[in-house]
Amino acid sequence: KSCQKPVDKYIEYDPVIILINAILCKAQAYRHILFNTKINIHGKLCVFCLLCEAYLRWLQLQDSSQNIDPDDLIRYAKEWDFYRMFGIASLEQTSFLVGIFITLWWMRPKMLKTKSDFILLLKALLLSSYGKLLLIPAVIWEHDYTPVCLAFIKVFVLISNSQAIRVTLNLNRLLPWLAIIFGLILENGVVCLFQKMGWDV
Repeated sequence: KSCQKPVDKYIEYDPVIILINAILCKAQAYRHILFNTKINIHGKLCVFCLLCEAYLRWLQLQDSSQNIDPDDLIRYAKEWDFYRMFGIASLEQTSFLVGIFITLWWMRPKMLKTKSDFILLLKALLLSSYGKLLLIPAVIWEHDYTPVCLAFIKVFVLISNSQAIRVTLNLNRLLPWLAIIFGLILENGVVCLFQKMGWDV
């Protein structure tokens, strides 16, 4: 009332501009999306991103690339390797999130006091992983630079996760990155465990 201006300037903005600012990892855009919109697609988005990641891993398996007949799509849907890749991707994502939560709870236990704090942070992390959708065009337009593109997608998702943690818990830049690094360590530990068990990851 004192300044006669909206507290959240993005209330007046077009959704396309909000999306562009979110892609540019602007904290205000993340704040608007997390606190001032009623987006409930985090669960569906998470499953879709895991499906994209599982498909990419499944495609990279040598067994899956032997038969390239496009009329054989029904057989592809029944591939057990795909479901195995989906399970592995789900476990890795879970271990990454658990690593983040453990680090934040250990470093700042007062910030994650209630169940609603955990749920809000989980929603923020799942929504900020939207960059994994870029795996689809990376697979469709396969070229010599695909590994570089996949590395850039991973970095983009981690930057988005960092912004989501910063906005949700109102932190500085250092602590979210420490949490993400610990999450990556735990995720890579799960990958190493699968590889020791003789599974292709």
